[in-house]
Amino acid sequence: MNQETAALPIPSKKQVRKEISEKLAGALAEYKQELGEKQLAIRVKKASKLISRDLMKNNKKQKQAKKKTVKKAAPKKVKEIKVKSEAKAKQEAKAKS
Repeated sequence: MNQETAALPIPSKKQVRKEISEKLAGALAEYKQELGEKQLAIRVKKASKLISRDLMKNNKKQKQAKKKTVKKAAPKKVKEIKVKSEAKAKQEAKAKS
């Protein structure tokens, strides 16, 4: 199995929360002076919990949807049988005899 095709491990909720908090803290670094370092850290932590919770819920829903949707086999193609009309059948029978 190639490394490219191998499924990536799903990060835990804690790992996702840490990544989000790091990104938010970096993006909101300019507000440290206004809010104070402690207040900013508290708010970033709350926001990262909310976002990670929603992301994990969405991942769970997608997994459940994949499990529910089972590929159905394609319907078999049926050959059409041409039914000859009775009149044509009689004419062919007469022609053969």
